[in-house]
Amino acid sequence: MYRGHKICALLPARNEAPAVAQVIDDLVQLGIFDQIVVCDNASTDQTAALAASSGAKVVFQSTPGYGIACQTALQAVTDADIVVFVDADNSLVISESLNLLDAIVDGSDLAIGVRVKQWREKGSMTWPQLFGNWIAGHLIRIIWSYPVSDLGPFRAIRFKALRRLDMQDQRFGWTVEMQIKAIQARLNMIEIPVHYRRRIGQSKISGTIGGVFKAGFGIIGTIVKLAFHNPFNPPCKTTMPRKP
Repeated sequence: MYRGHKICALLPARNEAPAVAQVIDDLVQLGIFDQIVVCDNASTDQTAALAASSGAKVVFQSTPGYGIACQTALQAVTDADIVVFVDADNSLVISESLNLLDAIVDGSDLAIGVRVKQWREKGSMTWPQLFGNWIAGHLIRIIWSYPVSDLGPFRAIRFKALRRLDMQDQRFGWTVEMQIKAIQARLNMIEIPVHYRRRIGQSKISGTIGGVFKAGFGIIGTIVKLAFHNPFNPPCKTTMPRKP
């Protein structure tokens, strides 16, 4: 519980045995999460066992994909006002979830953790990630006239607002789908600067050439698809990032 709100942390995880226990321990130590849900996404290591022994509720999804892992974990959320999406690779500073939650409790619907340059550990983001963010941000600005600085995975959202977005993407377009649909639905979205560390283990996206191309096509494809399908009204306000 945090400031009168029930909080759930949600972690999609595939072969994150080297880091997942530390991440869950950080979440537990913060003392505000009513539920911690890990989706083991076809891991071949001890991710599930380590997550469960660390105190998380573990669910399983045999089909690989970031989006479908998030969707599977969401089905296990029993009672929450706010959901916080967390990577299981120890790249995030868990205590900074308080900044995201404060933004939600104070009136925002969606808070995105923006991996600002001055707070990124050297080598924590590869050039394909940086270029992909730049391309996606420019396309969103051109199509929807809305500034998006980052597609960062560290984010908090009101559970009711998330349900309203009717998320569909099962793979790499999940994060950008959420941001675009939030714009289309006229949700109050804010960007919060966060630190970003070098992950433990190899990235499923930037760690391979195939992963980079699949992620790129997935993100661009999602943007194009949503550009031609807007069930919501255009945005009425923009909330710029908070200065670090």
